[in-house]
Amino acid sequence: MIKVIRSFRRHYTYWSEEKPLEFNNDSYMGNKLIVVNSDKTFQTHLGFGGAFTEAAAVTFAEAPIKIQDEILKAYFSEQGLKYNLGRTTIHSTDFSEKTRTYIQDDDYTLNSFSVAEDEKFIIPLIRKAKENAPDLWLLASPWSPPAFMKTNNEMYYGGKLKKEYYSLWAKYILKYLKAMEERGIKISALSVQNEPAAAQVWESCLYSAEEEKEFSKILYEILHKAGIDVKILIWDHNRDLIGERVHTVLKDIPDYIWGVAYHWYVSEDSENLSLIHELYPNHHLLFTEGCVEYSINGSSDHWKNGEFYGRNIIKDSLNYSEGFIDWNLLLNEEGGPNHVENYCESPLMYNRQTKTLTYNPSYYYLGHFSRYIKPNAKRILIKQTVDPDIFVTAYKNIDGSIIIIIQNEGWIKQYTMIVDGKSINLSIPDRSITTYIIE
Repeated sequence: MIKVIRSFRRHYTYWSEEKPLEFNNDSYMGNKLIVVNSDKTFQTHLGFGGAFTEAAAVTFAEAPIKIQDEILKAYFSEQGLKYNLGRTTIHSTDFSEKTRTYIQDDDYTLNSFSVAEDEKFIIPLIRKAKENAPDLWLLASPWSPPAFMKTNNEMYYGGKLKKEYYSLWAKYILKYLKAMEERGIKISALSVQNEPAAAQVWESCLYSAEEEKEFSKILYEILHKAGIDVKILIWDHNRDLIGERVHTVLKDIPDYIWGVAYHWYVSEDSENLSLIHELYPNHHLLFTEGCVEYSINGSSDHWKNGEFYGRNIIKDSLNYSEGFIDWNLLLNEEGGPNHVENYCESPLMYNRQTKTLTYNPSYYYLGHFSRYIKPNAKRILIKQTVDPDIFVTAYKNIDGSIIIIIQNEGWIKQYTMIVDGKSINLSIPDRSITTYIIE
C-alpha cells in the first residue's frame, strides 16, 4: 500500500490524506517517468529544525500560554513537524532587540561574562522545546565578536577579528558553551562565523579563507584542551562560493573540522554541495539558515514561498545535504523584531494585535519532509524525466519504509512511478507537493 499525503494551492489544502494507492503495474501510458531504487543509498539524514533567535524567543514570550503550547506542539511533537535540530546565536544578531554581548565594554579579562540576557527569553524557550524533544541537537553561531576585538571597532559593517584576539575570542565562545551546559543545554556543534564573506549593516565579521582556517585551528585546540566535545563547522554562508572557501580550509586542517554549514541566499546552486562531497566525502553538509526576506521576495505570495522551501530542500538533498535548520522559529506580524528592520517571514507568525497564530504554507511544506523522513534515514536513488516544474527526492527509513516526495510547480502532470521494479501511474495536481509513504 502507498499512503498519500498532499498539499495543493487549489483551495489551499494542507496535509490531505488521499485515497491509498497500490502498485498495479498498469500498462505503460507513455507518461514521463520517476524511477526509484532503494538498494542504492547515499547520505544519512540528521533531521530538521529551526533557530532559537532572540526574535523568536521574545515573540514566543508575548503570546498567551495556550498559543505557546500550540507553537511547541506544532514544531516539536509527533503531531507537528517533529523537529530534532536547532540553532542558537552567540549574543546578538539582527534578529535581536538590540546589539549586545555577554561582557561589559572592553573587558579584556572576560570576568564580566554573563548570559543573563539569554536567560530572559532564549534559554526558557530552548528548555520548553527540549521538554518536547529531549534529544534536541543544537548548533551555535556567532555574528560578531565584541567591538574592541575587531579592526573597525564596531560589531556592524564587517570588520575583522584582530589576530591578537583570536585566543580571547575562542575563550569567550568556550565560556558560552560552558554557560549553556551549566543550564542543562548541550551545544553539540559550533560554526566558526555566520556569513564570513558579508559585511552587513548589522552584526557581522569578515574572515578570509586563510583567516578562518587559522582561527578554526585555535578554536579547536582551546575547546579540545577544555574537554568540550563540540563539532566545528566552517563557512555558514551561501552556496555560490562554497567550493573555493571550503577547499582552502579543509585541505590543510581536515581533522579539526566536522562539517560545512551553508545558507540558501543569493543562489540555488545546490550542485556546489556535491563538489564538496566528492572532495571531502567524510565531512558533513548541513543547511543552517534560510528564510524568505521581505526586502527581496515580498510577502504576498506565501504559497510561492512554500515552494521555495520545498524546492531547495529537495535539490540540496540530491547533493548530499544531511539536514535542514530553518531560520527564525517564530516572528511577529511585522516579520520581527529586528533592530535594523530586516524583516522576514517565518513558518509560524504571531500577531500581537489579534493574538492569533498564522501557519504559512512553508510550515506545511516543511512537514512533507520532516514528519516522514526520520533521523538516520538514508537517501536513496531517484531519477526522473527532466521537467522544470517537477522536483523529487526519496529516502528509506531504518524501519524499511520508503518516503518519496514530489513537488509540482506547474500544471497537472502525468507520470509513471517505478519503485524497485513495481510501477503505478500517477496524476500529480498543479502547484502541489505530495509525500508517498511505502510501508
